[in-house]
Order: sequence, then C-alpha cells, then structure tokens
Amino acid sequence: MSKVSYYTAEGLKKLREELNHLKDVERPNASRAIAEARDKGDLSENAEYDAAKEAQGMLEMKIAKLEEALAGARLIDESQLDSSKALVLSKVKIRNQTNGMEMTYTLVADGEADLASGKISVNSPIGKGLLGKSVGDVAEVQVPNGIMKFDVLEISR
Repeated sequence: MSKVSYYTAEGLKKLREELNHLKDVERPNASRAIAEARDKGDLSENAEYDAAKEAQGMLEMKIAKLEEALAGARLIDESQLDSSKALVLSKVKIRNQTNGMEMTYTLVADGEADLASGKISVNSPIGKGLLGKSVGDVAEVQVPNGIMKFDVLEISR
C-alpha cells in the first residue's frame, strides 16, 4: 500500500516531469551503456558491464520510488484550507524567543521542501511544531540540544 502525500500543483508537476525524464532519457541511456559494454567482450571480467548494470538497477529503483510516490500523491485544494491556522501551504512568520530572529517559512509536503526558498516540510521538527498553531501561539520545537520556542506572528496563504 502506498503512502499518501499531499502536493501543490507545482510540486506534482515537478514529480511527473522527473519521472518522465528518467523513463524517456535516462533509461535509454542506461540500456545503451549496457549494450556498449557488452560489445567489449567477455562479461565475466568486464567491469564496465558490471557498472552499467548496477547503474541501471539504481535507476530502476529510483523510477519505482517515484511511481510509488505518484500513486499516493494527492493534490491539495487550497480553497478548502483554514487560513487561521498553520497548515500545509501556510506561510508562517515566526520569531525565535531566544534571539529575537524573525523567519518566514512556507509549510509544504516532504517532496517539495527547499530551505533555500523558505519551504520546509510539515514533517520537519519546526514544521511539526507549527502545524495547527494560530497567530499569537507559541510553537515549541524539540531540537537535539533542548526545546526552542517560537512566537507565531503571521499566517497567510
């Protein structure tokens, strides 16, 4: 049974494009590499053939993983989300109570997380701590060296 994951339209499109690239471009390249290595002679002592077969196996595992993710993928209907609480696709502005630093994150599904663009997974420690919080709440986040507290300043879509 596949695990259900929620994606934005952009995230789902990106997932499909990656799968199509692997199937349409990478898979034929792997087959070509195996054929070229096979043409070089004795397979029992052909390291190039072994490497090409191993690369093909890794590629097939990646394809299977993406197909499984797509099978369990569900598109998030943004119009149905409560904007008064931090949920998936919420943009949340928080302030660290320890140092006063303010940060803004968008809560997204695991597959769309990208810290460089301010997107964190709802399954990350901070994401878990923010889920369900409203403006004015304090989010407590378990970190390796204790607990961090964040004031929830703003929530938007």
